[in-house]
Amino acid sequence: MMMTTAPAFGQDAAAPAAPAAPAGTAPAAGQMSQAQVAAFNQAVTDFTAGQTAQQGGDNAGALAKYEAALPAIRTAVQTQPANIDNVNFLANALYAAAAAAGAQQQLDKTLAYYDESVPHWRKVVAAKPTDATSRNILAGILVQSGNAKLTKQDKAGAAPLYAEALTLARKSATEQAADPIAKNLLLSALIGSSQTSDDPKVKEEAVTMSKAMLADGSVDAVNKPSAQALSGAPAAAPAK
Repeated sequence: MMMTTAPAFGQDAAAPAAPAAPAGTAPAAGQMSQAQVAAFNQAVTDFTAGQTAQQGGDNAGALAKYEAALPAIRTAVQTQPANIDNVNFLANALYAAAAAAGAQQQLDKTLAYYDESVPHWRKVVAAKPTDATSRNILAGILVQSGNAKLTKQDKAGAAPLYAEALTLARKSATEQAADPIAKNLLLSALIGSSQTSDDPKVKEEAVTMSKAMLADGSVDAVNKPSAQALSGAPAAAPAK
């Protein structure tokens, strides 16, 4: 049985809300040229303009601004890899660009930005272990990337992505047991893992959680079809 889910981090998977303006600061002038520092500062301006466009529904305009900003942000991170604020800025910019591309159905570009962002999100999550938002974004991206591989029948490639997402999602669900966003994120990771793991306990857990969330109405629209398939519950009849 093939089921794929989109990441469940409390927003439409195709077009997540733009992240808040990052706390990125210009790299020290002694480590970058004045031109590079000026480019970084312009990147902050472009990113902010991209957010405004994205929040207004102009995804094409937003993507253009994000793509204009990314080279200078990448340079800053390459120059100062230990500056976690700028790593976070790059992760956010890539995530926002992926969202803007996804809203335009540019799925290959979306996945490419997701893939590029993953090591940066990992670094942010490692540096900020109590930052549930960043942890959940990373878990959601990993699920989405796993789904893309599973759609191409690449179970070997999808399995470690789901497994990593599952570890992250469990932590969030443990910290926020009553939070439907955290619960749905865990469910989406379990659904993916149940299709790629050889551990029968993972499938059992996915079935049990699907049944419980269907029963209490906490399953979201993205996870619901897969939860119904796992639990054996009948799908809702289409509206007439």
